Amino acid sequence: MNVSIVGSGYVGTTIAACLADLGHDVTNVEIDQDVVDTINAGEAPIHEAGLAERIAENAGERLRATTDYGAVRDSDLTFLCLPTPQHDDGSLDLTAMRAASESLGAALAEKDGDHLVVVKSTVLPGTTEDVVGPIVSKASGRPVGEGLELAMNPEFLRMGTAVEDFLEPEKVVVGATDSAAADTLRELYAPMRERGADFVETGVREAELIKYANNAFLASKVSLVNELGNVAKAYGVDAYEVLDAVGLDNRISEQFMRSGLGWGGSCFPKDVNALRAGAREQGYDPELLDAVVRVNDGQPRRLVDLLSNHVDLEGARIAVLGLSFKPGTDDVRKSRALEVIDSLLERGATVVGYDPVATENLQSTYPAYADRDGLEYAASAAEALEGADGAVVATDWPEFDDLTGALERMTTRVLVDGRRIDVSEADLEVYEGLTW
Repeated sequence: MNVSIVGSGYVGTTIAACLADLGHDVTNVEIDQDVVDTINAGEAPIHEAGLAERIAENAGERLRATTDYGAVRDSDLTFLCLPTPQHDDGSLDLTAMRAASESLGAALAEKDGDHLVVVKSTVLPGTTEDVVGPIVSKASGRPVGEGLELAMNPEFLRMGTAVEDFLEPEKVVVGATDSAAADTLRELYAPMRERGADFVETGVREAELIKYANNAFLASKVSLVNELGNVAKAYGVDAYEVLDAVGLDNRISEQFMRSGLGWGGSCFPKDVNALRAGAREQGYDPELLDAVVRVNDGQPRRLVDLLSNHVDLEGARIAVLGLSFKPGTDDVRKSRALEVIDSLLERGATVVGYDPVATENLQSTYPAYADRDGLEYAASAAEALEGADGAVVATDWPEFDDLTGALERMTTRVLVDGRRIDVSEADLEVYEGLTW
């Protein structure tokens, strides 16, 4: 199948490489020439496990990138994978989606034959049919249902495991305006269905809301677990022993049951806030989701408070291990580590940060963290811990599971774990003063 993908960010690049790897002919349409050149050179523009190999294997053959929207005319369907950032009030900014829809429609005006437009971006109910559809239809001169079909196909990719998530999903959700459009996507996702994925066919608006409901549920679970963890600490109870037992209930499961710093990244914060803002636009006050956000926002401060119970932060040297919002990615958007760093600096500490892959991205994404008084970066965990008066684990990278030897470089023995790393027995035996 010939597939075009508008947008080559995290989602667009991943699905392009994966579809090419499955044998489809894929073209990425992207406005950033540097990204286009990177993909065409067989290199990955983002850090994601398994992605670089697939781009290197398929670039120049089944995978190519261009800035020319005219390339969509040679495809059977187009995925829209555009950013939908949030305004200050949490509502979605659809500027990129609107612009891409108009450019796509203009290109389709010169195409012979029908075309399917699939929204992959996370958008609130009504966006596909009331925003994207009319714009593409007007620019192309094709009424929806007469040469132009629409579908919503939300993504459920997790950074760090996005390639695996796309190729072996638990579910594929499709909301289409026409049964033929749904059949096209059913064919496209045949390999995933053969591997056991549920193919869920719904209405377009239902498909849009499923993604938000999915993320809101997970975010709520994390905040509830953190609330229970905070209560456990107040009683002097081991929260992890409690939650490990709770997770054995098959109605609850063990996933997302680690109390700690909370959720960050590009999806949960934006999606929960967009759903809250959208609910208020519809006249509903989402009190539970408001509470979910409040609990999450308070976790970095609670961690620093815990550290301050053991270390005088004024003038102290504190190592922050992990800068990305989760392991397996260099994405630092809404990373809990940033709020920990801010809080430590506000309390007069000197901060030494370390991350296996995210340091450079942090400095380019947030220039304020590139040259900030009191903040420096180390090339390894051992270097970050050298002479440290305390340490914080903000991202559970596997390499932090065994800090034997590195911890010996610290001035004191206090390490506050915000992510429940699997610390080695040797570390526990030598550093009985560790605080978890």
